Amino acid sequence: MTAESFQEGQVVLIDKPLQWSSFQAVNKVKWALKKNLGLKKIKVGHAGTLDPLATGLLIICTGKFTKRIPELQGMVKEYTGTFYIGATTPSYDLETEVNATFPTEHITEELILETTKQFTGEIDQKPPVFSAIKKDGKRLYEHARKGEEVEIASRKVTVHEFEITRVALPEVNFRIVCSKGTYIRSIANDFGAAMQSGSHLTALRRTKIGEFSVEDAILPDAFETMVRGLNNE
Repeated sequence: MTAESFQEGQVVLIDKPLQWSSFQAVNKVKWALKKNLGLKKIKVGHAGTLDPLATGLLIICTGKFTKRIPELQGMVKEYTGTFYIGATTPSYDLETEVNATFPTEHITEELILETTKQFTGEIDQKPPVFSAIKKDGKRLYEHARKGEEVEIASRKVTVHEFEITRVALPEVNFRIVCSKGTYIRSIANDFGAAMQSGSHLTALRRTKIGEFSVEDAILPDAFETMVRGLNNE
């Protein structure tokens, strides 16, 4: 790969680390290309945000391939992760503190497996109040952090597969294959409510986007090292 090939367009598969924003990962790639390949200007963008508390596959496009971003964003995605059963948080994940606890004595593995059926196929879902969706010109999380009440419209999303991979209460591990726009945090919250309890997301990893897999992705620092090596060839 050369400076020209990145200008012409490359798809870079990044394994986004925990606590990194998707924006940081894009900036790291852009900086590595500019610094090591002598590029003054290059377009770089990602095909689908991952929350800072999530890890895994982030597709980054360079140069002319940034035009492919809408097509890549529309692809089916696969996630693995963990729900914590018996407690909720306002953000539906670990960004905020637990705000309520619920009974779990009645929850069995059978009930957990049965409940997944309610979340398979086309479902109505409300995005979390702590999300980047815009309402009245502001992102929802900006309203939420100010304690402002906002009416959020539900949207239709499709869950193609919902598999429980481990039950060790209060933790439940899962694998979900879903359409663009699906919030796994919302599934976590709604899943707990459907079992007459509560739940929130404690771990999330994006493993696939279409045919792209996190197994073929590299960490941002490894990408920088790779590009530095190209410069020395």
